Amino acid sequence: TKGSSPATLKLLCASVALQPAPSSHPSDCCALSLSDSLYVSEYFSQSAQKLSFYSWYGNAKLFHFHVPEDTVLLRWLLQASRGKGPECTDMEITVHFRYGAPPVINPLRTHFPANATVRPSYNISITLSSAVQNTTFVNVTTPAAGDWFIAAHLPEAAGRIEVKGFSTPCPYMFQADMFVLRLTDMPVLEPGVATPQTVVSPAKPLHVKVFVPKHAARMQFELRRCVTSEQKACTVRVVLGSITLPQSFQKIVTCTGNVNCSLALDSPPWEKWLQIMVESLGAANASVSVEMLAAFTACRPGSTSSFFNFSSLNQSQTGPRPGSAGAAGSSTLSTGEASRNASDQRSFCLQNQPVVREDLDVVSVRYRLLNGPSVPVNSLSPTLLLLNLNTGMDSGGSLVVSLLLNKTSVSLANATVVACVSAASPVLSLNATQNCSTAFFQGYPLSMSASSVEAMLIVLYPQTDDWFLSLQLVCPKGQGECNAAEAKVTVFAYLTPCFNDCGPYGQCSLLRRHGYLYAGCSCKAGWGGWSCTDDTKAQSVSAQNLATLLLTLSNLMFLPAIVVAVYRYYLVEASVYTYTMFFSTFYHACDQPGIAVMCIMDYDTLQYCDFLGSVVSIWVTILCMSRVKKILKYVLFVLGTLLIAMSLQLDRRGVWNMMGPCLFALVIMIAAWVYHGVKRRHCYPSSWKRWVFYLLPGITLAFIAISVYAFMETNENYYYTHSIWHVLVACSVAFLLPPRDKHKKPWAWSQKLTCRYQICQNDREELYAVT
Repeated sequence: TKGSSPATLKLLCASVALQPAPSSHPSDCCALSLSDSLYVSEYFSQSAQKLSFYSWYGNAKLFHFHVPEDTVLLRWLLQASRGKGPECTDMEITVHFRYGAPPVINPLRTHFPANATVRPSYNISITLSSAVQNTTFVNVTTPAAGDWFIAAHLPEAAGRIEVKGFSTPCPYMFQADMFVLRLTDMPVLEPGVATPQTVVSPAKPLHVKVFVPKHAARMQFELRRCVTSEQKACTVRVVLGSITLPQSFQKIVTCTGNVNCSLALDSPPWEKWLQIMVESLGAANASVSVEMLAAFTACRPGSTSSFFNFSSLNQSQTGPRPGSAGAAGSSTLSTGEASRNASDQRSFCLQNQPVVREDLDVVSVRYRLLNGPSVPVNSLSPTLLLLNLNTGMDSGGSLVVSLLLNKTSVSLANATVVACVSAASPVLSLNATQNCSTAFFQGYPLSMSASSVEAMLIVLYPQTDDWFLSLQLVCPKGQGECNAAEAKVTVFAYLTPCFNDCGPYGQCSLLRRHGYLYAGCSCKAGWGGWSCTDDTKAQSVSAQNLATLLLTLSNLMFLPAIVVAVYRYYLVEASVYTYTMFFSTFYHACDQPGIAVMCIMDYDTLQYCDFLGSVVSIWVTILCMSRVKKILKYVLFVLGTLLIAMSLQLDRRGVWNMMGPCLFALVIMIAAWVYHGVKRRHCYPSSWKRWVFYLLPGITLAFIAISVYAFMETNENYYYTHSIWHVLVACSVAFLLPPRDKHKKPWAWSQKLTCRYQICQNDREELYAVT
């Protein structure tokens, strides 16, 4: 898929010689007529995106393109670049390709959920070393028409928590452009009609197409009367189908001599154009004349009940559960009809079951069977269910198919119900050795028996197409043993954004790229994997409880600062510290993943109050140290708090939310200290004990706290380093608070009591006492 024939490359180079300006819309570059064939080149482009280091699927940047019909050559132009700063180092960019749906990737090599189907994506690596820009081409001949997706990302993230504004990350940019060369007048084969065609030369392959009708069980392609212009042996190569990534199932046959060459395809894709390419392998200047014939074997569909049973449309949206009266009635009716029409079923190649698609939400669909959740399965012909996923917006979730076999419905204990989930066309012949494959798609097999009555399949990011579920009863001694047997299987099928809603340790996020919506799981507490089911690095419950206790109880270190502030008559400052301690405690209690979590109010509110309290605490502490007049201090308190609240609303995680108030308050404090020093004609604060035992320890603790907060926090040690930040900041506040004013007397609680025995005794009785 990374190369193409010289002829098609020449056509592409000729067609893209006039490269248009990049745009988000296709543009016709030029039209090129070669040998009575008109080739048109089109160019598609999307804006460049800034790449991120990979920690979950949301870090991968997605590009979505639509390849038009009759495309014979596709070329991806991948451009990667980086910044020029010293922080920019050599980097390897991984690019994934997939047809029909976003690529399923696993850069972290984590485990996928059980019953999930995983096919490795087709990917390439782009290295940015000495050059600041890299351009790579990827060519795909005869690509499948429809949606194509490209995902690009940087290597695994280091896990360090960076404060916004403290460091400047290197920008790595990636852009994908698409050139297509399509044939505007591709010949069409009529089914059952032999059509003569000519391959002009080996450098100019012949492209034709044929439309596959619905219910086509088999396609027979024949190449007849192969004659060369030089009257030599005819050698041609025939390629049926288009390339799809990550897997391609093209059928290739080489025909030699004048003998008729044929190829049979079982279960070709229904209601789609099938592209056929014929290349001459003979002399360079010799043309080849051939006769092509495509014939289809039709499949006669049957149904155990009429689709126009409108009474079933009035049933409950959820349908009756297995074992309920509704389910039993429906199953009894189906069984009776099946027994009466057993002879007719032999003439049917499949039994249709009507399915209703119910759109619930974005990338959320439920399929409801009109005849109840239970369907009859026999050995004469497969039971077929259509799962429609062709809206173009269904490929960003997970398709879940759950099957449950009713053991009491199977009269043969050793019988097996074989199922197959496939796209584009159903599998019409199921047996014990069937590999569940169609002409151009490898399906997903399932089986149920008396020993294992349940089966589940999870298709991650199913490609845009019509999906089919085929079920058939299979007996080990042959199908004749199962002719009179029938099984009932309960089918539950639905499309969900995230399987199991990412579990208790994950969050399902809806992502968007130019109107296309897809979902991904963001995991916490060490859990990983596509659906946060990989517990290889997961934290234990005791570790989660310990982390929660550290982050919450470390805020109690503000109690000494509150006591010192109250003792020294700084009541406003003590109120701010109390506010900060309260909201920081409950914010971290709500911020924890898993079971060790408690939220007393909305998470966003708790986070905002925690950030506000932290910055205002620093603001009021430094202003308190400046020893300005009370009226000015309280005006600065209120005005600064209002400005800080506004700044946090604009950018909650910006570094200047904390650095701005700190620097401004430090300027006020230094100016006030210089004023006091000049006025008193000596250094301020004047006491060396104040510097040695209070200011220097407080400043040291504050600088250590800032260093830990800005440079040492990672995802793994966050619980410990952030707890240390709480302790250091609270202790530094207790050291930095200035002593109380000289005219303020210390709190004497005994003197504040308004009623003591000596004061409240009855003096009148003592005055008139008789001695």
